[in-house]
Order: sequence, then structure tokens, then C-alpha cells
Amino acid sequence: MLSDRSQLSIWTAAILTAIVGIVNLLSAVTPGIPARINWLRGIFPFEVRAGAHLFAVMVAFMLLTLATSLLRRKRVAWLLTIALLVVSIISNLVKGFDYEEAILAGVLLVQLLLMRHNFNAQSDRPSLTRGIKILIVALLFVLAYGTLGFYLLDLQFNQKFNFWESFQQTLALFFTADNGGLEPRDRWDQFFVNSVEWMGILTLLYAFSMLLRPVLVRSPATSQQRRKATAIVQQYGRSSLARFTLLDDKSYYFSASGRSVIAYVAQGRGAIVLGDPIGALDDLREVIVGFQQFCARQDWIPAFYQVFPNNLELYKSLGFETLCIGEEAIVDLNTFTTKGKAGRNFRTGINRMIKEGYKLEFYEPPISDRLLYDLRLVSDEWLKMMHGSEKKFSLGWFNEDYLRNGEIAVVRSPEGDISAFANMVTEYQSNDTTIDLMRRKQESENGTMDFLFVSLFEHYKEQGYDGFNLGLSALAGVGETVEAPRLEKEINYLYQHFNKFYNFQGLHEYKNKFHPRWESRYFVYPRLADLPAVVLALVRADSGDRLWDYLKPGGG
Repeated sequence: MLSDRSQLSIWTAAILTAIVGIVNLLSAVTPGIPARINWLRGIFPFEVRAGAHLFAVMVAFMLLTLATSLLRRKRVAWLLTIALLVVSIISNLVKGFDYEEAILAGVLLVQLLLMRHNFNAQSDRPSLTRGIKILIVALLFVLAYGTLGFYLLDLQFNQKFNFWESFQQTLALFFTADNGGLEPRDRWDQFFVNSVEWMGILTLLYAFSMLLRPVLVRSPATSQQRRKATAIVQQYGRSSLARFTLLDDKSYYFSASGRSVIAYVAQGRGAIVLGDPIGALDDLREVIVGFQQFCARQDWIPAFYQVFPNNLELYKSLGFETLCIGEEAIVDLNTFTTKGKAGRNFRTGINRMIKEGYKLEFYEPPISDRLLYDLRLVSDEWLKMMHGSEKKFSLGWFNEDYLRNGEIAVVRSPEGDISAFANMVTEYQSNDTTIDLMRRKQESENGTMDFLFVSLFEHYKEQGYDGFNLGLSALAGVGETVEAPRLEKEINYLYQHFNKFYNFQGLHEYKNKFHPRWESRYFVYPRLADLPAVVLALVRADSGDRLWDYLKPGGG
């Protein structure tokens, strides 16, 4: 992690880079000092001095676009800025012997050279979003350059310009055949008009090159990495999330010792980890610190989703903030029963379903193509009913290769049709089991899901399992105590007011009727300022980038 002093230096360098860019722009569109210009005429011809003006403007545009990348400690941005500052110094001296601007660029150049070790983040992969941003910046920059030039320069055109007329004249250079009636009187006037047009062409070409570059996906995990991750998860996995770390949307970071793995999805600037690192307990600190450093080199913000409470102090000691995001429901199979007074609420409904001919069937892997086809029909009907799309990251999705290799429980109607199904997921070193996909037909019998769950509880109790994980109840228990952090209390307020749209409480109450024990789960992130970026990355990872399907009420 960078020290406060290093972070302040980076901020200073980024701001000074933007200032040098603005100074270059203003210097290029304001008249030079006559004595210096007359002296330079004896050294450089007009074409060289005019070219230096054009270079100064181009450098101004590039420095302004690089300032934010320097703030993110990009190595390539640092190298480009160093080169551009050298060009800036030469251009300012040649165009008008503007040594003041050259000295300012020189000071920044020395500062960046001294700070070279702080700029080690890899550069971004090209993206459509970045291309659009640069396109907008390019258009605004050219408009600013032309408008300031017409407004500030004492040019001998056929008219004087106020600020609005300067803006209109700049637009006329691009959209009228006669440049809006503009009549340059000498070669400097003609150069300025040409420079506006050339700057427009050059900056727009640069922006379009960024816009049209292919959008590259982040490198998926190799087959060797997946085999290594699988071996670690099978040896050390102890949570309901462990199986989902092996799905093919995940990338992996391994500790230096090779005994621990972090499964993450990188979206935007966020690298979101599913659960805690998996591996040897004495390796936990090492793998988290290593992942922090790895993310810093990639210019990613690390965050951990659904962290266990027993690891919170470790995360806090490493500079992370923690936020409770809900509670996980775990049914104790050793005490669960449908007999006596405790099971009376379940017994009546289950007996009715059995008498009507409903039954639960288990299918062992490999699952047949015919059954997968039938399950797909149920799944598609359920997604349509929920007005949503498949979720990813912390859940599985309807992928035939994934479903084919696991146990599936199916509720069949008296006619033999599939009313509902769930695929089962074991928790490796924990003697608990859980479900992933849980889907039913729209016209299924009332009580079908109760029948499915209770039947599963009884079946796995007979198999010797200790617990059945019903998954995370989002926002449950968040901010309810007096000592809860202010942010959690604000989330609780949203939980109460948005419940009518998303039915968080209804889902919580449904799980609660099985009398589970509730365990808090947490979201771990570096600092409050990073929270919007990592939450957006989490939503993108969880939704497969279908943000509207994820956020709209009733999304599946």
C-alpha cells in the first residue's frame, strides 16, 4: 500500500500535468512577446515556428487526457507524459521562446522522474466506454482551442470576435464551405485557421482509433490454473460458495506458497472475490496481501463478497473496511423434524402432496440429455415468470456441462411431469449441503417448494449430513443494532423502503420458517470512496453485465 506522502505526490503530479496542458493551450492561442518573436525569426523559419505551435496544442490535449491515468499510477501514462514534456519544452522555446512554460514543464519532468517507482500499474485494455469518453473530450478540446484562439488572438481578419462569435466561427470552420466568410489576411492567420482544422482531424482520429479498437476480454483462467484451483478447493473448501469458485466465470490468484487461491471476477476497476480466500489458515494473510499488491499493479480495486465474520479483524488490520450485507440461513438437520408439535406446520402440507401423488426423485451424474432438456423447459419458464435473466458469480446458472456433473433433485407431479427441481452442491470439507438452481413451473401446485425443501432435509439427514444451507438472505439483520455503523443503518432504511419492490423480507421470512441459525456475511472493500466502483463491479459480475435485468423489480 502507498504511504500518504506518496499518494499526495501522485495527486500533485497529476494536477500539475493538467495545469501544464492548460498552460500549453493558452500559450498557443495567445500572442507571443514581439521582442522574442523578432529574435526567433532570425533562427527559425515561419513553418518551424508554426509547427511548434501545433505541437504545443497537441501536447496540451494529450497531457489533459493523461492526467487521470497518472492519478491511477499507470506506467505507460508515465512514459508518455515524460516524452510529451520533452516535446512541450522544445515546442515552447521554438514557437516564442516561452521559457516560463518550458520551466514549468521542466519542473514537472524532474518530479515525475524522481517518482518513477510509484508508477507501476498496467495500462487498461481498450474499451468502448473509454473510446467514447476520449471522443467527447476531443470534441470539447477542439472547440475550446478554436474559440479561445479567435477570442484572444489579435488576428487581422475581416472582423473582431466576442466569445460567442468565436465559438460560432470555430463551428463554421467545420460545417461551412467558405469557413463562415472568414478571410485570413496573412500567413499567420491562415496557419491558425488550418491549425484548428488539423487539430480537429488529429484529435478525432485519435479518439476514433480508441473507439474502434477491439474490446478485449480479460484473460480467462487456463486449464492448468483450473486444475490447481480445483485441488485446493477440494482440500480446503468449507463454505456454500466453494463450488461456485470453480465455475468458468472466475479467474484465480494463487499465494506465493501455492497453498491458497482467490477466485475473482474483474469488472471495470473492481476485482471482486467470491468469499474468503480458500486454503491453509496460516496462509490467509499472505494471500490477501499478495492479492492487494497484484490488484495495485493492475489498477484494480480489490473487494471480497460474502466474507465470514471470523476473518473480519484480519481484513481490518490490512486496511479494509467491512459492511454487513445479510445473513446466511443454515438448517440444523440433526434437530429438524416433521414429527410432533415442532413439525406440525410442515406435516399437513407434505402429507397432502404425497397423497396426491407427488414425489421427489434424485438423479446422479452424469445427467442425461433428455432430463437436461426437460429441466431447461422448467428453467426457461421460471426465468420468464421472474422477468429476469441468469445470475452468475455467487450462483451457478443453467449450463449443461455444470448441471450434468452434479446430483439433481426433481419434484414430479402425479402425471410424471417435472414441477420443480434443484441441483445439489456439497461443501467439501464441511458436512453440510446446499442447493444452487431452484426452479419451478408457473402452474405448480401450491406447497411444491415446501415439499421440495422438507423432502431434501429429510433425505440428507438420513445420509448423515449435519446442515442444509439455504443461502444468503440479502440485507437481513443489517443495521438493526444500536452499535451498527451508520452506513449499515442507512442500508437498513433502504431495505425497509424498497422491500415492497424486491420482497427482501418475504424471502427472509420464508427461510426463517424452517428455523435455521443465521450467520452474518460481509462485504469487504478498501475505503468508502471505492465503494461505488466495487458495488458496480459486483453487480456487473453477478448480472453478466445485464444491469437492467439485475436491478428491475422481480428480476430473476
